[in-house]
Amino acid sequence: MLIYLRVLKESFNFAINALKNNKLRTFLSLLGVTIGIFSIIAVLAAVDSLKKEIEGSISSLDNSTIILMRFPFGPTDIPRWKWLQFPDVDYEEYQYLKKNMPDIEAVSFVLNVPPSTIKYEENTLSSVEIGASTHEYYDIESLQIANGRFFNESESNSGSPVVILGDEIAENLFGEIDPIGRKVRLYGRKFTVIGVLKKEGSGLFGDSKDTVILLPVNVARKIYGDNNKSTFPQIIIKPEKDVDNAEFIAMLKQKIRMSRGLKTGEVDTFFVNQLQGFTDAIDNITGTMNVIGWLISGFSLLVGGFGIANIMFVSVKERTNLIGIQKSLGAKNRFIMFQFLFEAVILSIIGGLIGLVLVFFASLIASSLAGDFEFVLSLKNMLIGTLISAIIGLISGILPAISASKLDPVEAIRTGM
Repeated sequence: MLIYLRVLKESFNFAINALKNNKLRTFLSLLGVTIGIFSIIAVLAAVDSLKKEIEGSISSLDNSTIILMRFPFGPTDIPRWKWLQFPDVDYEEYQYLKKNMPDIEAVSFVLNVPPSTIKYEENTLSSVEIGASTHEYYDIESLQIANGRFFNESESNSGSPVVILGDEIAENLFGEIDPIGRKVRLYGRKFTVIGVLKKEGSGLFGDSKDTVILLPVNVARKIYGDNNKSTFPQIIIKPEKDVDNAEFIAMLKQKIRMSRGLKTGEVDTFFVNQLQGFTDAIDNITGTMNVIGWLISGFSLLVGGFGIANIMFVSVKERTNLIGIQKSLGAKNRFIMFQFLFEAVILSIIGGLIGLVLVFFASLIASSLAGDFEFVLSLKNMLIGTLISAIIGLISGILPAISASKLDPVEAIRTGM
């Protein structure tokens, strides 16, 4: 064991000497490995960061959450012209499901409405996003209230003029003043502030609730009515835990079909969109991106492997005399072979580490330029990069190492002279 540690140490010294004595040649030879590792780890890190950001944006919703509406999340067999004519879900269907649908943990009616202007004394904010929902939305979305409370069932049903403000909205309107209990003007009416959401920070798609105002859906229904084309209703359903997903969806479809009076053979005039399907689509996209990144980077690694092999063949030629002396003194073939294999691996790892350092600095620059988007270089990806480097070195060094180990000691010494 100790002898192989000595071989490893000597190989490391030879690799360092190769870097010192032939800087340009070694640099050009390692460039392929460096670029290849940089490309692979940069792609892996970018995809991981993107996936983390997207999952963070939807993490407040459980994967089992179902969104019932007249639009599909993804591809469908129903032609676009046909589903564009489907009726919207309505408040009565929400009430029907709430009373008749089993295995529901929570169900909420949500109405997306156009942005509006909110005012407090002399402070005015324009084009503010409005979220109108029933009180159950608090449990489905797992909202976090920093100050005050969410509206209750009574306020939801009666359409009380109360609002919950996003952190940024509250800050811009009230500054250091406590907003709870104060009146703001919205839609030409006075609303009482009863809560402020916890600060989230901006999401990947700018969908942070810091800039949102939440109010009871029945307030919005009074203002816009139930057939306003500028609004977009949906029913969000959270099934109970451990419920069979397929059976639950089948039952849900049956209930809605009964509610709408659809006959056997008629297509569903609604879409049951699952959040799990959305996350699966994200996994497919990021998986494809990873594959493409590996294929592109593979060419750089192939060039890098030839570069390492070139260095090692040159190294074998330059040290032929030394190999002959070592073998004449009793060094076995495997000793010589491992010596050059270790050297190839070390050189390749050095190229890979340079690539990792470049990715690290690139991630810092990308994070600073991207604002709230965090470019993450994980330990897992760093280990993958190091392992790939070692494998490239091992493969590239096999032929030079074997050729060195098979040299005849007498001929090697004579050649060196």
